[in-house]
This record gives sequence, structure tokens and C-alpha cells, in this order.
Amino acid sequence: MINIYKYMNLLVLIFLSTGAAAQSIGIQNNPAFLNQEMSMEARVADLMSRLTLEQKAQLLNHRGKTVVVDGFSIRADQWNQCLHGVKWTEPTTNFPTSIALGATWDTELIHRVATVISDEARAIYNGWKQDPEFRGEHKGLIYRSPVINISRNPYWGRINEIFGEDPYHTGRMGVAYVKGLQGDDSHYLKLASTLKHYAVNNVEVDRMKLSAQVPERMLYEYWLPHFKDCIVEGKAQSVMASYNAINGVPNNINKLLLTDILKNQWGHEGFVVSDLGGVKTMVEGHHQRQISCEEAVGRSIMAGCDFSDAEYEKYIPDALRKGYLTEERLNDALRRVLLVRFRLGEFDDFKSVPYSRISPDVIGCKEHRNLSLEAARKSIVLLKNEKKLLPIDRSIIKRVAVIGPYADLFNQGNYGGVPKDPVTPLQGIKNAVGNNVEVLYCKGAQITPVKVRKGQPIPPRFDKEAEMKKAVEMARNSDVVFLFVGTTADIEVEGRDRKTLVLPGNQNELVKAVYEVNKKVVVVLMSAGPVAVPEVKKNIPAVLQAWWPGDEGGNAIADVLFGDYNPGGKLPYTMYASDEQVPSTDEYDISKGFTYMYLKKKPLFAFGHGLSYSKFHYSDLQISSPVVSVNDTVSVVLKVKNMGKRTGEEVVQLYVRDVKAKVVRPTKELRGFKRIALQPNEEQEIRLMLPVKSLAFYDESIGDFLVEPGSFEILLGSASDDIRLQSKLIVN
Repeated sequence: MINIYKYMNLLVLIFLSTGAAAQSIGIQNNPAFLNQEMSMEARVADLMSRLTLEQKAQLLNHRGKTVVVDGFSIRADQWNQCLHGVKWTEPTTNFPTSIALGATWDTELIHRVATVISDEARAIYNGWKQDPEFRGEHKGLIYRSPVINISRNPYWGRINEIFGEDPYHTGRMGVAYVKGLQGDDSHYLKLASTLKHYAVNNVEVDRMKLSAQVPERMLYEYWLPHFKDCIVEGKAQSVMASYNAINGVPNNINKLLLTDILKNQWGHEGFVVSDLGGVKTMVEGHHQRQISCEEAVGRSIMAGCDFSDAEYEKYIPDALRKGYLTEERLNDALRRVLLVRFRLGEFDDFKSVPYSRISPDVIGCKEHRNLSLEAARKSIVLLKNEKKLLPIDRSIIKRVAVIGPYADLFNQGNYGGVPKDPVTPLQGIKNAVGNNVEVLYCKGAQITPVKVRKGQPIPPRFDKEAEMKKAVEMARNSDVVFLFVGTTADIEVEGRDRKTLVLPGNQNELVKAVYEVNKKVVVVLMSAGPVAVPEVKKNIPAVLQAWWPGDEGGNAIADVLFGDYNPGGKLPYTMYASDEQVPSTDEYDISKGFTYMYLKKKPLFAFGHGLSYSKFHYSDLQISSPVVSVNDTVSVVLKVKNMGKRTGEEVVQLYVRDVKAKVVRPTKELRGFKRIALQPNEEQEIRLMLPVKSLAFYDESIGDFLVEPGSFEILLGSASDDIRLQSKLIVN
């Protein structure tokens, strides 16, 4: 087979083309929409003037057929996914899942991860552009990532896809991710980022017809701020409307959401796309009066949903003729979609687009793999470390037992790439100890979801008692036990929510049995969503949360276990102590007891919690002014010192509390954070900026945010329940 990579740079220089979406088949009369000297807006207007109604409808179907205009072929959008790696038929670099990335609390890292992902996405595109026979499946440059929903509901099946439970934290992570995907060129986009799923999407059961009953104040304070951040600051080019309804109005036809807030208030200049089959939910899913497909299409577009499936192509002409849709709104929808595609360079000479120089050689390269390892390391959260059991000194042990159903399993997560040589925890531990330490392994428990169909054989049984006995004997005869328990993508998955936070199967029994014969047990939680493990917290001396950590996850876990890396990750959500602590998932008013902001009882582990092998001392808190006005920004300065003997990383967290408000406010709210690295005995001055407007709450009586005069507390600490310094702030 010829290695096309060798000739890639030469091909970039000599290959003449007119874009991914479009190929010349005898262009007629040099149409203005191909003139790169004109503004993109003018070129879009020229192209639209040449389209028939049927062609406009075709171009608003993201899975439609190629449209030919003056000999110029425009193929369908061909969108793709890249939550933690490019989804492709060939291997790409797989990073930890999004919830693990959220646990890094490192926006600079998130930007680098997204930059690598977008480089690989562009490289795939460039390979296809220069050779139609280029390997693998080829899609476009509009990527349906990131998912910036938040985990109010700890049972939600898609927590692996998101960054956490807090809107401020999610907004910071999301902005960094969007900017990394879209690139920094002033004229062209590297990719177009689609934010999912707008909005109040947090349940899988009946998601096609569910109506979330949300108080107006909670909608603006909790469910929307992170979307606003990613639109206003991140400049995300696209937003996906979610299947659910809000207060009885399906999001696909929710003008308040899609037009009034998103486009008019926030200034979104890109387009809104429905989720797959979103228009059909207007006809088949939501409990409302039955409407026709023409009406569903017309109402969706009129509400602000610009782009969709085959229903748009099929029913737009009739919707227009029957008065469900205006030509002005139809043209605005198409203009928005086309402008994004022009900014991607799809209608320009290939070599004139700066991102055309990204070679397929970068896909899965060593540098990208190293970044995956860094991200996995930074995501690991040390939940407990009694008597400093961790890190383990390899020089004083002879035998370790690696036990658990997830010890030798690679958990992929949703919407990532095809893994290449993924490192499981077992393999990572073997890599770390080499031939100097004997490594014993058994599952100890088996978690295998099965489907039993009438007339088909029952799957073979797993002898859990024999496997448990084997695990116990291994543990008894080992110097230390690494016990891997948690969940898989079969348990936490799109389309289904968990019924309980308890570890599935007999994993709790396995932990108990192993601990009875060996007290040197390290439990490593391999889950995406929170698990309730009170007995683990009570008895087990050391506990890690390691998530689904990507291609290099096994090596990253071993690095933490043996002290080659000092953990610094922090929980991006609350770990509840039991199912009883969680309010009804039908309740969308988070003030009823959801998240660290309103939970009244002590959680298992708090939002922001995460230990280190180092100790950090906080001191010398200063604020720029103790009395401020609403338009001011407060400078918050403090010092943090590493008191340990290892280089360590700390996430400094800034929370605020309204001391006395006319409405129920959170016990505290995150309003700033920064991850820092400190050498032993190093002290660093940290500065965080706090806009006074960020102290506002949404006042339903005036329909806007209000900063109430009075006293506020500024809280600095290592976790939401570990506040080290505080100061008072008076707002005039």
C-alpha cells in the first residue's frame, strides 16, 4: 500500500479544490459566491439568490442529497461527534470522558485537548480532500460537541458526556472546549462546535415526550448560564435543541428559548439544529394536540430551529404554501447554516484555508497520546488516604493483587473514537512494577447485562462464589490489594437512567470480603456518574475516583498508585451518601435539595473535594475593596504554599454566599477557580477576579437579574466543604 502521508505536504501545494462540501463539476460563469474577495455575507446572499425553494429545503436537511448550483456541488452537512476523541471508523486519540475532563478543573488543559481533537478532525477531512480513497469514513466539519448539560440528576445515563453539576464550572470548561475546537483564525473556523442539548436535558426515560417543569428563576440561574457563556464568550457556531419540553412547550418549537433568549438576548449568529428526529416528536412524542408534519416543520423553523432531518426537506415547501412558515424566516435559517459552512472554508480554494495544512500524520501521534496520559492523570481524584497508604512504595512489596470486574476492562464512553492499544488498569500496574513485583489478577465479581429472548438459549452462568473465593485468597496472600469497582457504558448509557447509586451486582460484597482478609486495600472507582459507597468510605483506607480515563488510563492510574504522579483532581459533582439523599428526579427546582448548592445533609464526598499527597496552606486573603457597587470587579488575592515534599497541584476554589436575601439562595456558589502547580515549599500568589454582577439572582418580579444591596461572604478553599479563608463584601 502506498503511504500517502509521505506526499501530503506536496499535495497540499498542488491540489486544487473548492471545499469539503463542494466539488467543481464544470462551474459556470464564475459565480460570485465562489469569489473569495467578497465578504462571506455577500457570497451567501449570492448563493441563496440562485436556489430554488426545493434546493433550500434540501440544504436544511443535514442528511440530504448533494445540491448542484451553477455546476457547483454542495453535499449534505455530514456532521460528526467528538466528545473526547474524533468518532471515526479508524483509530483516533481517545481522551478521558468529559466528566473526567471536568474533574481536572483545568481550562488550559481542556483547550489543549479540544485543539488536538480538532486537529485530528481536520486531518481526516484533509486526507479525504486530497485523496477521495483516503481510509475510513468521511464526514464534514460541523461537530456535535461538547455536551454542556449539568448533572442535577445523579442517575442520568449520560453523565459520562458532561463536565459536572455546576453551571459556572461547566461554563468555564465549555468555553475552553469550544475555543479549542473552533480554532483561533480570525477568518476561518477549524470546526464548528454544536452545544448539546439546549436546554434542561437531564433524563433519558421518556426523553422524547418529557416536559420539565422549571420555575422561571431556576431556568435563568441554573439551567442556562453555561449555554450563555459558550455562546457569548466561546462563540459556539451551533446549538442543538433537546427533545424535551420545558413547562409544556417542546424545545423544538420554543421561541422563547431558541430566538428570544439565544439569538436576541445572547446574540447567537450561528444556527440551531434539532436532535435526530426532533421534528417527529412534535407529531408522535409530546402530549399535545396532534399536529401535521407540515405544521411541525413550520412551527420549528418559526420558533428558531434552523436545521433538521429529512422532514425539513420533505415538508418545507408545503409548510410555506400553507402559511405555517414565512419566506423571510426560511431564508434567515438557511443564511445562518450557510454562513457557518462558508466560515469553515467549504466553498474556498482548499489551499487558501490555513487548517488545510494539518496532515493526517497527526492522527493518534505520540504527542497526542502523551496529552491523553496527562489528561487522565489530572482527572484522577484522591477521595481518601488514611494513614498515607498511598502512594505504594514498589521497593518494599513483593506481590500485589489486582481484583475487580473493571481491573482489566477498557471503558470507552459515548461518542469518542476507535481506541488503539488502550491500557487497562491491570496492564498499567504491570507496566509500572515490571518484573520486580508479582501481579495476581482475578475479576472477583462479574457485571454483565444480558438480554433473554423467548426461544433463545439462556446465557452461561458466572460462578460468583468461586470467583469471590479466588479473590479472597489472592488478597490474603498479597502485600496490597488494588480493587477496581464501578460501572460500564452498558450501565450508564444514552437511552437509560440508573435506578440506584449503589454499585451494581455483588461488588459491595466483594469489597467487604477482600477487606476482611487484607486491610491494605485501595478501592479505585471506575464510574462516570456518582456511586454511593458509604461502607467503602468508612472502612477502606484509600479510595480513588478514576472515571473512564481514555487510552492511557491504566498508566495514569498506576502513576498515581505508585507515586509517579501526585493526584490533584477534584470532584465536579456531589457524591451522595445514599439514594435517600436525592430528591425526586421529576423535580427540576434544584433548591429542593439538589447539588452542593442546596443539599442540606452531609454528602459522601462534596463537590470540589479531592486530596493530594501534599498539604497546601492558604493565607493572606485580600480583596481590592470591602465596599463595592454593582458595576465593579473585585480583585481577590491570596497565597497558597505547598507544605509537602512532592511537587503537587491544587485547585483554588472561590465561592460566594448571600448573607441575607429576599429569596432562598444557595448555601454557596462557585464563582472562580484556578489549578496551580507548586514545588515543595513553594508559595504562590493567586489572583481571582469577581465581577459584582456575578452575585446577582434572577428576580421574577422584574424579569431580570438583580444584585441585591447587602452583605456577601467571599469563601476560598480546597473544596465546597473545605473553606480555608473568608472575607466580607458589602454591595451598595
